[in-house]
Amino acid sequence: MADKRNLLLLFERPNEPVFMEKGKTSTVFDVPDRYLTDRYRPIGNEVQTRFSEKAELRIPVREITLPDLRLPMSLGREEIFSLFVPSHRQIAGRLIDIFMGVRTIDDLQSVAVYARDRVNPYLFNYALSVALLHRADTKDLNIRSLAEYFPEKFVDSKIFRKLREETTAVDEGSRIPITIPRDYTASDLDPEHRLWYFREDIGINLHHWHWHLVYPFDATDRSIVAKDRRGELFYYMHQQVIARYNLERFSNNLARVARLNNFRDPIAEGYFPKMDSLVASRAWPPRAQNTRISDLNRTANQLKVDIGDLERWRDRIIEAIQQGFATNDRGARVELSGDSGIDTLGNMLESSIISPNRAVYGDFHNVGHLFISYAHDPDHRYLEAFGVMGDSTTAMRDPVFYRWHAYIDDIFQEHKNRLPVYALPQLQYEGISVTGLQVTTDGGRPNMLSTFWQQSDVDLSRGMDFLPRGNVFARFTHLQHTPFTYTINVNNQGGAQRFGTVRIFLGPKNDERGLPMAFREQRLFMIELDKFVTSLNPGMNTIRRRSEESSVTIPFERTFRNVDQNRPLVDSPDELEFNFCGCGWPQHMLIPKGKPEGLNCQLFVMISNYEDDRIDQDLVGSCNDASSYCGVRDRLYPDRRPMGFPFDRLPRRGVDNLMNFLTPNMSIVDVTIRHDDRTVVRQN
Repeated sequence: MADKRNLLLLFERPNEPVFMEKGKTSTVFDVPDRYLTDRYRPIGNEVQTRFSEKAELRIPVREITLPDLRLPMSLGREEIFSLFVPSHRQIAGRLIDIFMGVRTIDDLQSVAVYARDRVNPYLFNYALSVALLHRADTKDLNIRSLAEYFPEKFVDSKIFRKLREETTAVDEGSRIPITIPRDYTASDLDPEHRLWYFREDIGINLHHWHWHLVYPFDATDRSIVAKDRRGELFYYMHQQVIARYNLERFSNNLARVARLNNFRDPIAEGYFPKMDSLVASRAWPPRAQNTRISDLNRTANQLKVDIGDLERWRDRIIEAIQQGFATNDRGARVELSGDSGIDTLGNMLESSIISPNRAVYGDFHNVGHLFISYAHDPDHRYLEAFGVMGDSTTAMRDPVFYRWHAYIDDIFQEHKNRLPVYALPQLQYEGISVTGLQVTTDGGRPNMLSTFWQQSDVDLSRGMDFLPRGNVFARFTHLQHTPFTYTINVNNQGGAQRFGTVRIFLGPKNDERGLPMAFREQRLFMIELDKFVTSLNPGMNTIRRRSEESSVTIPFERTFRNVDQNRPLVDSPDELEFNFCGCGWPQHMLIPKGKPEGLNCQLFVMISNYEDDRIDQDLVGSCNDASSYCGVRDRLYPDRRPMGFPFDRLPRRGVDNLMNFLTPNMSIVDVTIRHDDRTVVRQN
């Protein structure tokens, strides 16, 4: 039987023919002549012998009866692929079905080898990644960071000439990292460029890509899409992104993001990505300031949709929220009340195939991305592809992404504001009181968090086609913070050991004008930093928790998937545990940048009753350490409460500030985030 790990080699150097060398050790696929493309079939023996003679490992590929690949092959090899384009989603769904449907690893390898040089490289990577994550016989494989295979989606296109020169002219052991400049997309004349480090952060964009990989919104196999609380996760993950983005704006003396709630007004913000698509050999199109979106009529993309359609979908969704129910495709009511309503609404708004009625509620979120991404060429007269808003891998780079999602969140809040407020018994934990709260950085002062710049290296060799083999690194600058520890003192007056869920949030103390924030506003700016279960002995307890243990984040090594270092022996008991998920917010972006003089924030902790929170399930080996935004693979979301609890609903009467909101099992402390404008190089 074929070694399933060989399937990962098919992702490498995506524009090279499949028979060329793969892997850090020279490995080649022995491709049947019939599987070669028309260009290489007449000289198949010559080219395959040329590469296999030096190979350290040869992988036999069995010739089988192939499935019908006409639909996946209908997307050109040099086109840009987008999950937001309905026809592309259909094509991707068919290819996923093909990869999911073959019975064995051998057959999957054969089909994938045949498809690799015939299918669009972006489409191939996406569909095979989704299949490997969801097949029972491959779900333990590591899907490497997309930045390794398609680095042009993440970095300045200027560096590729330098990377090629370094790789060609210098032996592997003497190569040096090529530094990506910090300010390559705009100058300080553009106020939005102050947020470059957030919007263009490689880790943040990889998180968004991986989240949509884990939670695809189209597939014939409904179970791939219909995961536990999937629609609610769409709401919460993006709500938290907007909250974080607003804290970054406050850190840079900018007002909160303005919602994009009028589709006929010009978009004030421009964005010039300065990136190329190496697959399409085209630059990513820019968007000038004050561009207006227009009706889309792009025959090549099978897209004909008017702004009026977007407005009708929005109005129908809001009407459903106001009525308290949606109508499914059979005419039956689907309730939007209670804790489960947000899940249904998330599936409607995105929308996914588990929307109760796509014909009525449309494709609001996805098509909104398309309108913006095609604003420069809505009728395809200039033969231009979509801009960065048209790709989940690149969308977060654009300032308008946050305006669009601020409006999406506004619609979600319309629903949340109609739910009953939390009564005191739902918030309290009888007999439990938090008596002290402090956060301390390593070697720093209490309640003073610190950020700085760090430079790190990422290996791009797996995505650099037709170059000499060997590592080639790009060095990028990102935000980093000094690690810190929470210390929480808790008094358990219940007389017996109890269990609680510790919920930690951070929010701004003042608004953009420097005025104290009213609680109704502040709750929407609270970012979740951590959530974990703890035991509480009778009497006083001291809980200590490191920032690196956050339930929101994954460490740097996992964001960038450095899976070759310190790997356990093949088939050893530790290997399965080494295979982890890549979905999670990057650890280096856990807290906002802050200001040189300090950004005043409030740290909130709550201990809720674990008996009201618990989900009975086995989480061993289930990749559950970044569950807040990503859930747990193949399991239920590990918290029965609504996501964002206790800040996801309007407050009870009389609560006008955070202090008034507190119950004995909660506490707050003022913290200051100071940014030190220094740069250190990461020591790997």
